[in-house]
Amino acid sequence: MFVELLLGIGIGVVGTALAARTSDHAGAAFAVANYVSGSLFLLFRLVAVGVSVVITQSLGAGRRDRADSAARAALGASSWLGGFSALMALLFAKPLLRLLNAPEDSVLPLAAPLLMSLAPALALDAWNASMNSVMRAHLRTRETLVVILAMQVITLGLAVPLMPLLGLPGYALALFASRSSGLVMHLMLWRSRLGLRPKRQDWWRVPRAELAAIMHIGLPGAGEILCYRLSFMASVAAAGTLGAQALATQTYVIQATSGTMLFALANGFAVEIIVGHMVGAGHLRDAHRLVRRALGIGLVISFVVASCVALAGPWLVGFFTKDPDIIALGRRIIWIGVLHELGRTFNIVVINGLRASGDARFPMMAGAGSMLVVLAGGSWLLGVGLGLGLEGVWIAYVCDEWLRGLIMWRRWQTLGWTPSARATHRRLRRVAQPS
Repeated sequence: MFVELLLGIGIGVVGTALAARTSDHAGAAFAVANYVSGSLFLLFRLVAVGVSVVITQSLGAGRRDRADSAARAALGASSWLGGFSALMALLFAKPLLRLLNAPEDSVLPLAAPLLMSLAPALALDAWNASMNSVMRAHLRTRETLVVILAMQVITLGLAVPLMPLLGLPGYALALFASRSSGLVMHLMLWRSRLGLRPKRQDWWRVPRAELAAIMHIGLPGAGEILCYRLSFMASVAAAGTLGAQALATQTYVIQATSGTMLFALANGFAVEIIVGHMVGAGHLRDAHRLVRRALGIGLVISFVVASCVALAGPWLVGFFTKDPDIIALGRRIIWIGVLHELGRTFNIVVINGLRASGDARFPMMAGAGSMLVVLAGGSWLLGVGLGLGLEGVWIAYVCDEWLRGLIMWRRWQTLGWTPSARATHRRLRRVAQPS
């Protein structure tokens, strides 16, 4: 999973670098368009998060039939959500970008065509995300890595020659080609590894019972992710009011530090899958020990990696731009990012454990206030209101991650998640008894 995430981050870094070679405005336009497309992608997480947990719990309880039904339901739901996201990107590109305060005279004219041209790839991403989640829930992580590797090679192989010729839309064309190839490969793996052969109606039909099980986990999970994304977009809008230089710095720092969270993400995804299997089988003590150990390992590695990245900050930001003011500001922001990554590790690992146990509502309810007040509001207060600039925006990031992380850790340590886990295990046993 770490390698899979590394490849995904790497393509974003290369795309930003190719865009920035044209100008810092193009680099900022590439970033804000991807922020919006990434926010629309969160709709797919509504299905992917839910289906992953439902399948892992069902497999842990020995209910392969229930797991297969959930996989088919996810396919149909992804069709509707993918179509909706593509229409949003195609029809409302400029209004969505204005929400991020993209500068009208420099960034918006470049970002809007890119976001519109990303619409077809967004539709394909919905299917790829859900099918990838199904494969991972079945512990087929090596096969998913092969698919991701092939997709990223295609994206990179096409983006490098197309972007100099077509500009930013060349990246969208490369992305569409890779996502189309990914869908074909996922279908082949579903048939050969899982024995799943989608029927025609599976692409649009969404069975009520299976959808309810997916939404029970997926809605709170996606709600928590969506709340974070909207709050983060508000912080990007705050950075946008500071000028194109600050927005470009924000873009380059995020790309330069994106690798620091990879192990935490991979660790969190693995925790979600294994805890889901343990909950389905009723092994709650093992699940509790697993999350504690995974968090300890994650904190140590995140600190080491984030510190190394901070030491290399000037070189990393200099990879994207030669502007000395941007490089100096970026170096300061990356050091603040060390504390940010430690807090984020708490959230990624523990929240995935809570979600896999069936306790999906607590992270959304407990974290929404912090994200809206501390992350979004704090970015505007510290960055714009108090005049701390981009440093103030990142201080708000640190405060939000640590506050939410400590709240989630207390929930796990006090065993507040066990009633949901026991209820899930009992429900699966009752369903299994008639067969």
